[in-house]
Amino acid sequence: FRHFRKFQTIPSNSQFFHSFCEFLKELNKERTPPRHKTLPNFKHFRRILWVGFGALSVVFHLWLIFSGLVPNLVSRPLHMALVIPWIFLYGVSSGIQRLCDWGIVIIGVSACLWLAINHQQLLDQYGFLATSFQTVIATTLLIIVLEMARRSIGWPLPALAVMALLYGLLGQHVPGEFGHPGTPLASFLGTMTIAEGGIWGTLTGVSVSIVAIFVIFGAVLNAGEAGAGFMNVAAAAAGRLRGGAAKVSVLSSALFGSISGSASANVASTGIVTLPSMMKLGYPKRIAAAVEAVASSGGQIMPPLMGAGAFVMVELTGIPYSDIIIAASLPALLYFFAVWIGVDIFAIQHKLQPLGRDARPPLTTVFITASFFLVPFTILLTVMYIGYTPQYAAAVAIMAATALLFLNGKLALQFWVGLTRLCEAVITAGKQIAMIASIILCASIIVGVLGITGLGIKVTSLILSFSGGLIWPALLLTALACLFLGMEVPTTAAYVICVSVAGPALIDLGMAPLTVHLFVFWYALLSTITPPVCGGVFIAAGMVGENWLRVAITAMSLGIGLYLIPLGMVVHPELLTVTHTPLTSLIAFGKIAISLSLISYAVISKGLPIFRLAFFIFGLALLLITL
Repeated sequence: FRHFRKFQTIPSNSQFFHSFCEFLKELNKERTPPRHKTLPNFKHFRRILWVGFGALSVVFHLWLIFSGLVPNLVSRPLHMALVIPWIFLYGVSSGIQRLCDWGIVIIGVSACLWLAINHQQLLDQYGFLATSFQTVIATTLLIIVLEMARRSIGWPLPALAVMALLYGLLGQHVPGEFGHPGTPLASFLGTMTIAEGGIWGTLTGVSVSIVAIFVIFGAVLNAGEAGAGFMNVAAAAAGRLRGGAAKVSVLSSALFGSISGSASANVASTGIVTLPSMMKLGYPKRIAAAVEAVASSGGQIMPPLMGAGAFVMVELTGIPYSDIIIAASLPALLYFFAVWIGVDIFAIQHKLQPLGRDARPPLTTVFITASFFLVPFTILLTVMYIGYTPQYAAAVAIMAATALLFLNGKLALQFWVGLTRLCEAVITAGKQIAMIASIILCASIIVGVLGITGLGIKVTSLILSFSGGLIWPALLLTALACLFLGMEVPTTAAYVICVSVAGPALIDLGMAPLTVHLFVFWYALLSTITPPVCGGVFIAAGMVGENWLRVAITAMSLGIGLYLIPLGMVVHPELLTVTHTPLTSLIAFGKIAISLSLISYAVISKGLPIFRLAFFIFGLALLLITL
């Protein structure tokens, strides 16, 4: 009767009929609740499961750090077992595909657990498959690794791995010096799957013990106020300068990119803030998108974390992590210096204004939010300085960063907000660990085949013969290989594959191992801004609605340092030895900085062509000639 109380007089027939219909509708709702009301409960339950599974992955990898020595054939298969469900079940699917995904997960996890349980017996077999059941297990593991990589990043890397496997199995039929004597099937598959080579090799060890820990560290930092801290520090430092919004993008992307390890993720995260800010201040779309793409690509070469590349480099070279990040610091600073100069030239050309006072955060806010990333980073570097391993230091820093999740930007305690952030962090960590692990496991197949067949040595000999024993032709061949391979596979995988085949040739020509590895790693990044495949440019161009090719051309001119600084490392090796030769390192740094300034002006400015050509030639000579 509440439908009729609103009438102070007797209702008309139409009013009565309308109210009676409303009554019937409400009565029907009360009796038969719609089906979709049960859907949020299912989604909530599903999310709880993934939070629990992400927490299990995080706890497992932290436990490995504090538990002491765990056999490799236990920790690495368990790592893969925790990764498989994220790849095959986290996405939305239905019907036959869902059943197939569950089947793959059950079979793959069971195979990994079987390997971990029987690791002692398998070690005694020395990489030889003793039974047909073990052959089935080995074949299953290889197929699942290939499918994991395909689900994560597409066909190119798995296709290379399949070609490598076919070469390993059938290479004895290849005529000429690129054939190999052949390996028995049981030995080949066994070496790839039940020994500490192939998919359980050194690269997978890096993924388990180091990369996963720093992925967790980055996920915890980004779940809290650290992201806002990066943006606030950048805005306070560069917002008042000419072209301030673009320079904020450069600084924030450098800070965020070091822990994200992905140019595309960097563009998507910092670009949400920086791109609208630049557009609002009148930046041309192509410049705004190019600045974000170039700055975000540089995050992968920025110490102290450098994404996953620094830790892979530690394992491949045997050089301490601290020495690698110190050596990589000056080249990284030169890269962002060149981007900064390019932004300044564009700002003069287009009269780009600084950020408004209202867009710059107050200093109090800057100091408070900056502490959310400064405190964990300080703990990380201090524990490493004391003498502990990078992964142990990161584990300690993760605990500090987790505690900070429960504080807001005003340093007030918020328990439920912190718990929500922690849930987001473990889900993000689980997904990112799975994606990186699928890449590294697939790349390990290629590296394993290179080792078994000796193909890496043959390619090295080919590079040496083509280059005629000269360093510059060998560098050119290596750079082209990095560029083309980087267009097809992620940066870390491209770096590993290229340095495995071309690295020994460059070292034989007299280059220092660290210089070789940094040279290859930098050039593996070229594809992030170089057409035709330039992931960072595609994302940034799509976010502002600009033609991607125009953005790519502008990005190449802004990121000119990515093409030239590796050459500077070769010509001026003292740039990488700052701890031993600080004075000569700083002189080389200043010389290359002047060179990059001149070249950037020649490429970007709209001055007289004759002057621009002179600046370019003089800058290039200054870079490539040792005084």
